[in-house]
Amino acid sequence: MAGSAHLELVSGVVHLRPEDAMFDAMLRGWRNQMLARNLKAKTISNREKLIRRFLKFVNDYPWAWTPAHMDEWSAQLTSEDHLSPSSVRNYHGTLRLFTEFLIDRRYGWATACEDAFGTYPVAICHEWNTLPHLQDYEGDPEARPFTREELQLFFDYADEQVERAVRTGRKGALAAYRDATLFKVIYGWGLRRTETSRLDLVDFGRNAKAPQFGRFGTLNVRYGKAKKGQPPRRRNVLSVMDWAVGSVVDYVENVRPRFGFPDQPALWITERGGRLQPGSINDRFETYRDALGLHKELVPHSLRHSYVTHLTEDGVDRGFIQQQVGHENSSSMATYTHVSDDFMNSALQRALAPAFA
Repeated sequence: MAGSAHLELVSGVVHLRPEDAMFDAMLRGWRNQMLARNLKAKTISNREKLIRRFLKFVNDYPWAWTPAHMDEWSAQLTSEDHLSPSSVRNYHGTLRLFTEFLIDRRYGWATACEDAFGTYPVAICHEWNTLPHLQDYEGDPEARPFTREELQLFFDYADEQVERAVRTGRKGALAAYRDATLFKVIYGWGLRRTETSRLDLVDFGRNAKAPQFGRFGTLNVRYGKAKKGQPPRRRNVLSVMDWAVGSVVDYVENVRPRFGFPDQPALWITERGGRLQPGSINDRFETYRDALGLHKELVPHSLRHSYVTHLTEDGVDRGFIQQQVGHENSSSMATYTHVSDDFMNSALQRALAPAFA
């Protein structure tokens, strides 16, 4: 098997520092095992760095690690480094994967360590010393979607920047129009910031069930959020908001050609012909938000939150929304749904109506 000890250790070679040689061989074996599982290079590199960090903390080699070392490290992560629960859980998971790889008989590392050093690795991650997953959402509790009033205010302000640039004859009218449309697309299709920046013109397509949208009836998101270590996930998002489709049609047909780069495939392009980057989306969003005096907790991702929340309030099927935003588990929707008081009151009235009929 990829990563096995007999594939990484060269027999008959005497090392000056056998402990270091064994540890390096273990990491090589683990790397090859992860490569065989088609994990991304960045994920593998980050995991290796964490293992080396733990080795430095313990100041001993994996065949001497114990659950007590894990307890001490966890205490430092939470009480001294003040890491979030999700980060601590991620670190625990990485250590669990590495130690389970070492103690798996199929890879032969326990036997190799016992032959070389008279001891062997043991499991150090257990239920009582690792952080469990108790909540669906552990992010910033201040994060929230736009209210409908805030959203309309934000879009109106973005449109006003286009009118102001045209009226004064200054540069930036095309960029302002692009950004106003971009924010509407994030909300209108429930996208993430990076997904939006990576869109190309050809990513829009027809939906036979919605001919009124023409060639903008569906959106092929090719750079969706990946699972850990995996390539980006693709999904098709159906167009549901006719006003958002109208905004894109106007931008594509009347504004984007004025940038003057017909060979650029990107949907959102800069004045110099490049692809608009996620950082630029953040900068323009924060400029508009701060100019309006809106709350700092509103970020570009809040537009995606708003998409889920507002569709839920409008009575759209929850399973359909889950497919639209690319969530495999319905529990993940709890992160995004913050229905309004009016919706909750209406739902309460529907629930009570049979009792008072």
